[in-house]
Amino acid sequence: MTAPPRPLDLTDPSIDVVELTRRVCDTPSVSGDETALADAVEAALRAPGAFEVTRDGDAVVARTTLGRAERVLLAGHLDTVPLTDPPNLPVRREQHPVDGDVLVGRGTCDMKGGVGVQLALARRVAAAGAANRRDVTFVFYDHEEVEAARNGLGRLARNAPHLLAADFAVLLEPSSAVVEGGCNGTLRAEVTTTGKAAHSARPWRGRNAIHDAAPVLARLAAYEPREVDVEGLVFREALNAVLVSGGVATNVIPDRCVVTVNYRFAPSIDAAAAEAHVREVFDGFDVRVTDAADGARPGLHLPAAADFVARTGTTPLPKYGWTDVARFSALGVPAVNYGPGDNATAHADDERCRTAELEQCLDVLSGWLLEEDS
Repeated sequence: MTAPPRPLDLTDPSIDVVELTRRVCDTPSVSGDETALADAVEAALRAPGAFEVTRDGDAVVARTTLGRAERVLLAGHLDTVPLTDPPNLPVRREQHPVDGDVLVGRGTCDMKGGVGVQLALARRVAAAGAANRRDVTFVFYDHEEVEAARNGLGRLARNAPHLLAADFAVLLEPSSAVVEGGCNGTLRAEVTTTGKAAHSARPWRGRNAIHDAAPVLARLAAYEPREVDVEGLVFREALNAVLVSGGVATNVIPDRCVVTVNYRFAPSIDAAAAEAHVREVFDGFDVRVTDAADGARPGLHLPAAADFVARTGTTPLPKYGWTDVARFSALGVPAVNYGPGDNATAHADDERCRTAELEQCLDVLSGWLLEEDS
């Protein structure tokens, strides 16, 4: 029988950021099953009595209301992709030959390391009380690892956009404790070929739709993705086949084949322009866009972003994947990605996060928010 999760006690200073992260990870919360973790996070944030706490489904928002001239927002998602078989929980703390002291297990990188940092930071903000020079909003949300329509941050933006109002936002997605500006947009489309069914013993009576998809794959193989400079960061694009489906039986000539493609496009263009480009690449074929999301420009020239980048002491990089900074961008809130964990281990069976990065991100964010000396 699985032991109940240990509480996320923000009132106990002996529970450091590493232990908080371990406890967050050991509360399983695969997308759609975040309630237990959301309950624990809500209880932890209510305990200090320093925040106005709001619950929306399995999203939790905690805000200081000090009346400061500037508000910053820190966000992270509670859910993970499914566990391995056997489950890669509970989390293990071990010495990795390259990464040193690490937490290993589902969510340590993507992105409960960031959630642990948020909770530890909330404790410091609560302890500072009236000494805080900025108002702070902490957002913990559900359903990030599934389709965009279920995303908890998107739901908050629809239900209570005032809770997401801020002058600047930091999304604690894994970035190896380096600022990653903006993000690529993403588009998925189905490229369909249509043939004529026939018995495979008499193929001349039909037309093979899978064979007809060969030019689609040839165009993808020959495609040369762009590298686009956007506000000083070079974003790499990508256009790839990610799924191929067709056929109904092993003795039937297939009359339909669908090649699903994914286009990751630089934030210099929007989803409409990305769709036009994909249709141009596959001119002559039936193309149906199934999902698209704009990217986000870096915005690192803005004063709040520049101040934060200076505090981190890092050289910003572009974010090639899509993240929820794009949602903040759409709301008019400049945002960056900055969090513990190497994204290369996200979703892997040996997913892991360096404990030194948990501590580094906590200290950098604390120093920035509370204006402590570096």
